[in-house]
Amino acid sequence: MVADTSPDAATATAFSESWNRLPEGSAYTRAQFLEWFLPLDPEEFRSKTIIELGFGNGSLLLHMASFEPSRLCGVELGDTLETARRNLHHHPEIELHRGDLTEVELGQFDLAYCIGVLHHLQDPAAGFRAVLAHTRPGGHFHCWVYAREGNAIVRIFVDPVRRVTARLPWWLTKFAIALPLVTPYFFYAKLLKKLYPQGVSEQAARLLPLPDYSLWIAEREFGFFHHVAFDQLVTPRTVYISRHQVDAWLTDPEIEPESRYVIFRNGNSWKFGGQKRLAKNI
Repeated sequence: MVADTSPDAATATAFSESWNRLPEGSAYTRAQFLEWFLPLDPEEFRSKTIIELGFGNGSLLLHMASFEPSRLCGVELGDTLETARRNLHHHPEIELHRGDLTEVELGQFDLAYCIGVLHHLQDPAAGFRAVLAHTRPGGHFHCWVYAREGNAIVRIFVDPVRRVTARLPWWLTKFAIALPLVTPYFFYAKLLKKLYPQGVSEQAARLLPLPDYSLWIAEREFGFFHHVAFDQLVTPRTVYISRHQVDAWLTDPEIEPESRYVIFRNGNSWKFGGQKRLAKNI
């Protein structure tokens, strides 16, 4: 499918405005990368084949390349290939493709992963099916999505703003709206980290907005906060995936039942995955 005819073209274009304006290198620390993939250990996929569905500017691919997979491949709908190639210039062996992840057919891999993309698609279920389609029998898949659970404050207060800002020029959204809105949150998160260096107690968590996520992001600098806020406000499409929906996806008969896992991450998102059944067991 041609990129600009995809039902997700507008969302991909909006995100490319964000990814193409980041400094060179990965937007994420190695610690963030590794935590995103738990309970999987990327070391176990050394010399294996890996694909990322929705690679943005190549931030995760940059970390994944250090584990020296035998084939590392990515597909992205947005116009970020040149940015990603610059970020990955030390790894010319990485295959980068532009296209709709729900339509492309790039083969089957030992690991197929999709981080932070499914919840922006017009049809998240189609995105999940694409992850499975790119996983070889016996291979693993891993996804991360915004949760409906734990995000009430975002859905009530941020999402209505996003519906307006997604229609504005990117520079207006980034500097006139995202910047002033994220500044008080930055100080809130840093204060929370100072007050609760070992984690928020259950009693305090009932009173504080986004406590676990705030402690997680408090490890980063202001520029990362600004990037996340801009990402939240620039996209025309965001949905919040419930645990019920994740569980329903994982009932796919192609998935080995004993391999399934669902992890509530930072109190506001789901990590989930499993292993695709060997063909003879399907």
